[in-house]
Amino acid sequence: MAFMVKHMVGGQLKNLTGGLTEEKPEGEKSDAAAQGMTQEEFEQYQQQLEEEKQEREANFAQKKAERATVRSHFRDKYRLPKNELDETQIQQAGDDVVLPTELAKMIAEDNQEEAHKQSVLGQLSNIQNLDVDQLKDKAQATLEDLKKQTENCSLM
Repeated sequence: MAFMVKHMVGGQLKNLTGGLTEEKPEGEKSDAAAQGMTQEEFEQYQQQLEEEKQEREANFAQKKAERATVRSHFRDKYRLPKNELDETQIQQAGDDVVLPTELAKMIAEDNQEEAHKQSVLGQLSNIQNLDVDQLKDKAQATLEDLKKQTENCSLM
């Protein structure tokens, strides 16, 4: 029903508006005049917009390169295949790519934890129901037994 009313009345309303439609006058205005600026101001404004756009694109490329650096770090760490897209993003940014300090700290802490886990004591701490003090006592007792046996040895 609303469609019918709109269809019947809509066309007539457009005719009633008459002079309210936008028609360009015979002396067309330039873009600068349309915005209330002189041609010189308009050119400066356009140049400023272009500079801001280039700055945003450079910042975006830098962020993309930082992310690519992080991804390539983890690919190296976990021995995953390299991604050529990441390599090109890093090369496009140049040598300016630096990991954020918080992320670098996190990676350093992670590397320290992994080094500890790979050590002998780290492996022993992973074993469940292991009493390190008891293990030390057994090792000392074994050493004392060996010393006693060497003292009693007739060949020595």
